[in-house]
Amino acid sequence: MNNASVPLVDIGPFLNGDEKARAKVAETVDHACREIGFLIIEGHGICPRLVGDMHGVSHDYFSLPYWEKISRKMPPDRYRGYTAFKSETLALSLDEKSPPDLKESFSCGPFNRDYDEYHFGEDGQRFFAPNIWPERPKKMRNLWEQYYSEMETLAATLMQIFAVALNLPETWFDDKIDRQIANFSAIFYPPQGAKPISGQLRGGAHTDYGSLTIVHTDTDIGGLEVKQRNGQWVSVPWKPHTFVVNIGDLMAEWTNDMWVSTMHRVANPPTGQEEKSKTSLCFFHQPNYDAIVECIPTCVNAERPARYSRTTSGAHVTSKVMKHRQQMES
Repeated sequence: MNNASVPLVDIGPFLNGDEKARAKVAETVDHACREIGFLIIEGHGICPRLVGDMHGVSHDYFSLPYWEKISRKMPPDRYRGYTAFKSETLALSLDEKSPPDLKESFSCGPFNRDYDEYHFGEDGQRFFAPNIWPERPKKMRNLWEQYYSEMETLAATLMQIFAVALNLPETWFDDKIDRQIANFSAIFYPPQGAKPISGQLRGGAHTDYGSLTIVHTDTDIGGLEVKQRNGQWVSVPWKPHTFVVNIGDLMAEWTNDMWVSTMHRVANPPTGQEEKSKTSLCFFHQPNYDAIVECIPTCVNAERPARYSRTTSGAHVTSKVMKHRQQMES
């Protein structure tokens, strides 16, 4: 299919329906992941008030003066803290040269994990490094931790849907994500007072690294766009109280490229609406760092032999991040 669109999927029947209804949801998700790697979900059970509060507190944070935000600058050894405006170029992850992206962000990772060898020993410490919280807004940490926990639960549900869609037992992924290493970022795209330079976007074209990403954004102005197989870019529809879900490179490789990790970008606002800002809440799900990742048996056959060698979730994401950071520094 050259012009796959991003479908709206109600996952409520998977959570509350009978076996037939659950199978139908999984079938729809499978089709979306094969054709475009993106879907919009409703029926997810996430409280709208929590989402609204998250946007509010994140907006308050990004409204702080630069000197205060940069005091919590993301260090080189962990994905925690503040990333300044125009300090990142997402297209570099695909070896594409482009101007810096017109965004800033703040990120956190897992919290309240057991103090043991797995989480804080030599292998795990970088994935479970302490979060770096700003002093203001006062309620930011509490709200972010609530939201992170809700996204963690939703991601686990989506992974169960993925398992059924891939003709696996529903719990097939459970022991591979029970100590997940997901990062969460709020990304702020400010009003554009000056015209972007040639090729400059709010977020350059890229693919995500992990198993899946869950995104909530507060407006469709300067929205998310997905590259179709025919090379055309299509806007992802925006609907209140829904989340956009896309699979990343890890899931594409895990499924032996039966599912696609699709290139996407964040467009600039159209002429006449440059003053419109945009905030996206992005949960980048990643399995346990020691989870073995090799082509899933149901995705391999004589006509489609395994295309990827065995690795781990931690090794996979580390190689992606290191490549990105090396390119940023060069």
